[in-house]
Amino acid sequence: MKTGGVAPRARPRSPLRLSLQEREEVSRGVHAGESMRAIARRLGRSASTVSRDVAATGGRRKYRAWRAEEGAERRARRPKHRKLAESSPLRDEVEQCLARRWSPQQIAARLRSDFPEQPHMRVSHETIYRSLFVQARGALRKELAACLRTGRTQRRPSKRNDMGGQLRDRVMLSQWPPEAEDRAVAGHWEGDLVIGKAGKSAVGTLVERHSRYVMLLELPHGRTAERVREALTAQIQRLPEHLRRSLTWDQGKEMAEHARFTIDTQVQVYFCDPHSPWQRGSNENTNGLLRQYFPKGVDLSALSGKQLDAIAHELNGRPRQTLAWRTPAEVFASAVATTV
Repeated sequence: MKTGGVAPRARPRSPLRLSLQEREEVSRGVHAGESMRAIARRLGRSASTVSRDVAATGGRRKYRAWRAEEGAERRARRPKHRKLAESSPLRDEVEQCLARRWSPQQIAARLRSDFPEQPHMRVSHETIYRSLFVQARGALRKELAACLRTGRTQRRPSKRNDMGGQLRDRVMLSQWPPEAEDRAVAGHWEGDLVIGKAGKSAVGTLVERHSRYVMLLELPHGRTAERVREALTAQIQRLPEHLRRSLTWDQGKEMAEHARFTIDTQVQVYFCDPHSPWQRGSNENTNGLLRQYFPKGVDLSALSGKQLDAIAHELNGRPRQTLAWRTPAEVFASAVATTV
């Protein structure tokens, strides 16, 4: 015998798990048509404990006490098979997505969408994280961990060298059109600057609210109001007319020439309330993602337009939960194809 003739010690059952006798009671209650709450009340258990056990065994129609017990024992066995430990098409797909800086949650959701009839091509985001970070289980290439976004509980706004004062002739966000607020119509944009080393360089960011599509503005000659207006005007005028509806910005001095921008492009600029970054939520989130590419303390004036386009292309190719796991590029392409 593998155990040398000595019976192996039984694995102690957690008191949180249902016993075989309890499962027999659940089976009788299920086939009598009782509710999960009624069964749980009789057992002195949580309704969710009973409900999960029934669901894991195939639902009410298939539930049997012996089948539930066997399934629980099988799931409790250790060590578990590691899906990403060996070379496979699934591992290759996960590594390619990580190299494109997709998050584990994005990868797991997109695998379900891209391979609906292939269960072997699915993996949970927790498994991906464990394969990257847990030393005993690490299966993916270690350098891929550097592709993950380093999250913070909240964003720390960049320091700006504004001289104070207010912009003239502002139109505040309280006058925002309803269609912009509910994101139902494409063409409403949020904008901001990502600031580089010592506040001396910057990159402009534009995010379309409906699709979360990103465009980046090259600002090699500084972030004065004139330079920002010129870059914004050039970028906005490349868009189809029905995708040029409005622009929302904070009250930074770089938008001092907003009135001329509106005259040149016919795009109304709306300004957020002071110290209210959540009013441009999509743009704030995008700026956080961009810190993967633009770490603090980097001179952003050295980035070429071609490099910025490549970064925007990568961001627009990431599936988003808020878009039902489609990519911003896919949603924006549909909006471009739509005529007013």
